[in-house]
Amino acid sequence: MNASQSTAAHVLSRLRRDGWSSLGRQALRKGARAALERWSLAEPDFPLRDEDITDPAGLVHPHDAPLRMGPLTIGWVCTPPGPGSGGHTTFFRMVRALEDRGHHCILFLYDRNDDDVSRHEAVIRRHWPLMRAEIRSATQGMDGIDAVVASSWSSAHVIAARSHHSVHRFYFVQDYEPYFYPRGALYSLAEDSYRFGFTIIALGDMIGSVLKAELGQLPETTVPFGCDTDIYHLIRNPHGRSVRSGVVFYAKKSVDRRGYLIGKMALEEFHSLRPDQEIHVYGDETSGWNIPVTNHGNLSPQQLNELYNQTIAGLAISFTNISLVPGELLAAGNVPVLNDSLFSSQELTDPDVVWVPVSPHRLAAALAGVVSASDINERAQRIAQRPRPDWSQSQAAFAGIVESRCTRHQRWELT
Repeated sequence: MNASQSTAAHVLSRLRRDGWSSLGRQALRKGARAALERWSLAEPDFPLRDEDITDPAGLVHPHDAPLRMGPLTIGWVCTPPGPGSGGHTTFFRMVRALEDRGHHCILFLYDRNDDDVSRHEAVIRRHWPLMRAEIRSATQGMDGIDAVVASSWSSAHVIAARSHHSVHRFYFVQDYEPYFYPRGALYSLAEDSYRFGFTIIALGDMIGSVLKAELGQLPETTVPFGCDTDIYHLIRNPHGRSVRSGVVFYAKKSVDRRGYLIGKMALEEFHSLRPDQEIHVYGDETSGWNIPVTNHGNLSPQQLNELYNQTIAGLAISFTNISLVPGELLAAGNVPVLNDSLFSSQELTDPDVVWVPVSPHRLAAALAGVVSASDINERAQRIAQRPRPDWSQSQAAFAGIVESRCTRHQRWELT
């Protein structure tokens, strides 16, 4: 048998075994791979320009940065945010804390592909209207500042490369970002960002324990997680409903640490256990599920609070630092079902959380158990009424460390 006959025999065998659909999918996959390679689309999405990659060994560290007697001008470096970005929301809370204490804040947006960031200002002003910071491009210079704050590993590289070495440099660490990647180039560059000598301010205790274990260092200080209890709270009979029903899931398909695939499988199994319970999904639009779901897309915080008040339980998965979602669910009287993680359990000790080993079967069973309780509304009221910390303590601690490092005054009065 020659090569062409052998290939034909193989194709016929596949057809008899799997049918046309399998061969079609395989052809599509091969075509997609070829297109990605042809146009270089298979390359990883690298977040930095070449000139902004910094080697910590060659970095000049300020030893005697000048102290100010009056209000500071503080730069804050981040990527352009999209609506609903939790990491940006928490970062901007710290901006507001320094603004409220009389300091001038400048938001330096870093866009790897564009020096003009003016188009992002409308998004920021619309979705974070309480923040008054001036908005500039990080690639157009960061002059005239007394201090600068990094929001992520890539922005730490930008600050190291572009800010003057006499400026006080801070790093607000919300997660251990090397864990976002497999061991490789991005992991290594993210890890380097903690070696730049910036003053590290960590969100939650998980950061300190991981920094100690991985790099042998500790943050300068740790600020606690908070919850925006002005927005997330109990609503009496939302939309006229007498009893809550259904579950809710935050879908982030491109952020593997948020467990989208595990959540999808768990909810498909949950539907087989409780087909009467509606499944609400927000965040990314989803498709290809084997069960009916209600897609909400991106929701405003107020809309989220309403959805949390309508539903009984929320599935929230994280494989690194805990997200803001569980605390917001609790404030609205919703029961969070979380993957049992040492990282997350360090931050959240609320007795109403349901911790589950991370398997689709066990998560589905836990959700089914929560929605089958007989005291759903009473439990929701009990959960929502527990006292919860807002963000004021975190903001005060953050502002305090910046002021103590940069000024001759230890405390500022709110303006």
